[in-house]
Amino acid sequence: MEGIQLKVENSNNVSIIKVGGYIDTTTSSELEHHLTKLLERGSSNIIIDLGSVDYVSSAGWGIFISEIKGIRERGGDLKLVGMIPEVYEVFELLEFHYILKAFDSLQDAIKDFEISGSFTSSPARMHEPVSRSAMARQEKGSATVDFAESPQQVASLEDNIKKIIKEMPQAGTIQIARALNSPKYGNRKLGWFGVRKTLKKLGLDSKHKRLSFAQRA
Repeated sequence: MEGIQLKVENSNNVSIIKVGGYIDTTTSSELEHHLTKLLERGSSNIIIDLGSVDYVSSAGWGIFISEIKGIRERGGDLKLVGMIPEVYEVFELLEFHYILKAFDSLQDAIKDFEISGSFTSSPARMHEPVSRSAMARQEKGSATVDFAESPQQVASLEDNIKKIIKEMPQAGTIQIARALNSPKYGNRKLGWFGVRKTLKKLGLDSKHKRLSFAQRA
């Protein structure tokens, strides 16, 4: 994967970090460094422009979720802008839209800061209903926190994922998550990272492995 490109700008008392490339394990620390520098300078109204980002890994999402609490405690907020459909799909699937606001344009995000009052985060925003899984991630500061499940639930989940792969060997992670969240499989809501974790445990974390499994089944 290619590296990351970062550029910091300011507009109407809002700091804008324009990001390009990939946000993964090797590049996320650089983004975190820029966020830390802004906070040290007293800038707590921050927009992350992801318009030129093709991929965000668990490390990247983890930075946004781990930083948001401290930013809001300072009276500011962190907003995301311009996610491409593939990135936004994962963002929504992980239910991060309950925690972070996302906008199509910089103008809309800046306007939201203005509407909230003197460039401070809206109290109403802090008390929006948050799903149980999303709240857990916010409190733990991690994008990969999941609630403990019983052995029976784990076995059922693994069996269902195997069934889905047998039926749809070409399915990707998001397609498997959608299938799980259907009446046929008990409307089981599992985030992108949860599906990836289970696939890895089953040794089915690549399309080639899933195709081979489906052919053997």
